[in-house]
Amino acid sequence: MTGALLGFCLSAGLVLVVSGWSRTRRPSLEQRVLPYVRDVHPTAPAGGRPSHVVDAVFGPSVQKVGAAVGDLLGGSASVSRRLVRLGSARTVDDFRITQVLWGSAGFAIGAAVAALLWSSRGTPVPLLLVICVLGFVAGVLWCDNHLSSQVAAREREMQAEFPVVADLLALAVAAGESPIAGLERIMKVCRGALTDELARVISDVRTGTPMADAFDRLAARTGVTSIARFAEGLAIAVERGTPLVDVLHAQAADVRESGRRELIESGGRKDVAMMIPVIMH
Repeated sequence: MTGALLGFCLSAGLVLVVSGWSRTRRPSLEQRVLPYVRDVHPTAPAGGRPSHVVDAVFGPSVQKVGAAVGDLLGGSASVSRRLVRLGSARTVDDFRITQVLWGSAGFAIGAAVAALLWSSRGTPVPLLLVICVLGFVAGVLWCDNHLSSQVAAREREMQAEFPVVADLLALAVAAGESPIAGLERIMKVCRGALTDELARVISDVRTGTPMADAFDRLAARTGVTSIARFAEGLAIAVERGTPLVDVLHAQAADVRESGRRELIESGGRKDVAMMIPVIMH
């Protein structure tokens, strides 16, 4: 076992030396051009100068493995859509790198289990390799599932906030304010995922985007049907000047009724599970 560990460390060191030498010997086009255009184009990325030693040593390898994972799994459009629905600033490449890191953690756990089985029971080597590969795959898939669960939790939070926001906006519009002024007033008293999305709408409007287009973008990037209808209704109201108060109250009532119905259905599905404490008592 000691010889195997020493051999692994030696081979890993040789791979890092060779890969580093090849990167230094043939710098990329980005590394050659960026130093000459950064003063002309100050928003150009810093490319080619890692922030610390870990990025310099492992960064390119992790990026390549992340690209390979993306090619094997596919679904980049799905990942991009979920990142937008989450309101995250991460790109698909950043998420792939995170998947590689989670997969590496799973691989490390699988390697520890494999080493334990090999030392205690003498398990065949092919089975140990399969355990390590399964650990890596499990880590990658768990990262993807974690992203989906984050999106679902954020959308549940947005749906729970929607009735209050719709009622407050209806009151503001009924008092004579415009939809944007009403949203700005709501931003001062509310906090949450939905208010963050509405803050993005206000930011888009302030930077010159037409109000209808800003609301259309909100409808396009959200995965909650009621909020998409809310944004589309606001866009139509801004374009045509139609009344909003009754529509907003009706949408808030529909969402409350839908939440009440889902709660009753959830209670009906868990009826048997809720009887267990009574029986055990």
